Amino acid sequence: MLAIFQAAGWPIWLLLIASIVALALIIERLLYLRRAKILPRKLFDEVVQVYRNGKITPDTLAKLEDNSPLGVVLAAALRNVDAPREVMKESIEEAGSGVAHTLERFLTTLGTIATLAPLMGLFGTVVGMIEIFGSQNASGSNPAQLAHGISVALYNTGFGLAIAMPALVFYRHFRALVDSFVIDMEQQAVKFVDIVHSGRQ
Repeated sequence: MLAIFQAAGWPIWLLLIASIVALALIIERLLYLRRAKILPRKLFDEVVQVYRNGKITPDTLAKLEDNSPLGVVLAAALRNVDAPREVMKESIEEAGSGVAHTLERFLTTLGTIATLAPLMGLFGTVVGMIEIFGSQNASGSNPAQLAHGISVALYNTGFGLAIAMPALVFYRHFRALVDSFVIDMEQQAVKFVDIVHSGRQ
């Protein structure tokens, strides 16, 4: 592997750094964006039970916010149970936008790497081509220099594409996952609002 990096020239090290960053972000997001962690299965029923028992305390709200992103949204709803429906919905939307921002963390960086990696590979290709033309002289071409220039060009192109493809797949996957989580949270929050306001009638 080290021999390949040496043969590919200095542009490959930029791609190596990009690949390490992309891998770290993918692992971090895989660990964080788990349905059980974002949308705990029994949390909604527990919040409804707390509301019906009338045991809404600052300590309960703090524990709920620390529980999960869904907990943050439902805590905002609980905090405004005595407010009109519109006020309650506004507080849920504000909490939801903050949670969505947290869920989308690092996705912009991963998307940038997916877009930038082929361009970095292309940059390495251009450097290789410059080396090829630089090896030409009046007496002809230097075969070793020519071979090195070609290897720089091809290795960089291949490595750039090898980074971009999985990075793009995971970026799209995480985006879809975040969107589905946000929709689920909104639906559960609206369901809670309906339970609160149907109980008042």
